Amino acid sequence: MRELLESVANGETSVAEAEAMLSGYATNGAGRFDAARERRRGVPEAILADGKTPSEIAELATTAVETAGRAIVTRVDDDHAGAVQRRLDADHPDADVRVRTRANVLVAHAPTFEPPEVNATVGIVSAGTSDAIPAGEAAVIASEMGATVEEIHDVGVASLVRVLDEVDALRAADALVVAAGREGALPTVIAGLVDTPVIGLPVSNGYGHASDGEAALSGMLQSCTVLSTVNIDAGFVAGGQAGLIARAVGAAREHEDGEH
Repeated sequence: MRELLESVANGETSVAEAEAMLSGYATNGAGRFDAARERRRGVPEAILADGKTPSEIAELATTAVETAGRAIVTRVDDDHAGAVQRRLDADHPDADVRVRTRANVLVAHAPTFEPPEVNATVGIVSAGTSDAIPAGEAAVIASEMGATVEEIHDVGVASLVRVLDEVDALRAADALVVAAGREGALPTVIAGLVDTPVIGLPVSNGYGHASDGEAALSGMLQSCTVLSTVNIDAGFVAGGQAGLIARAVGAAREHEDGEH
């Protein structure tokens, strides 16, 4: 405790860092950032941009970089991304800031951040180009958890040969996130072809009876093949679940290698 207080007094540790070390979270004017979530849960904390102002997002992202070495912001728009970039340029100019526009995700790493490495592969599969945003969000989260991510796009069930052409790659993955809108059939089809855990990600695209992803969600929940299903457009949850599976697989491989 004394060393921490001296570190704060000397300017070596920020107040936010000290608070996170003591309580597990850091408080600022925009909310409380759960800096200990990855250590506690295995899934990093992410900042949801929906419903927050650009200045609130920038405040939370700065706190994340200070306390966890990394900020992940989901569902960002240009205003959010610009505010975060300007704030980090001022407070943490050495931070590496990247925006994956087709996923609407911003990731910032402090120069001292050491990304995790997991000896496992997560496949991110999308039925069509319009599924790219939720699928991309899942890809970013699985990658930030240390998994190798392989993406397979535009293999919807309207032409099954597209899926069959990718069977070997699908079977090689340790976990699969399969994003689909409309009737949500693709995860069911893929789950019948592989012995890999499949996570269905219903997407709110389509029209008519698709009802903003509800038909896809219902279809995946009614699957006659074994798969798990997350909520509509819940790319973060799908990527996090796949990342946890990848971590377990990677740990088992390391244990097995250590015995040989």
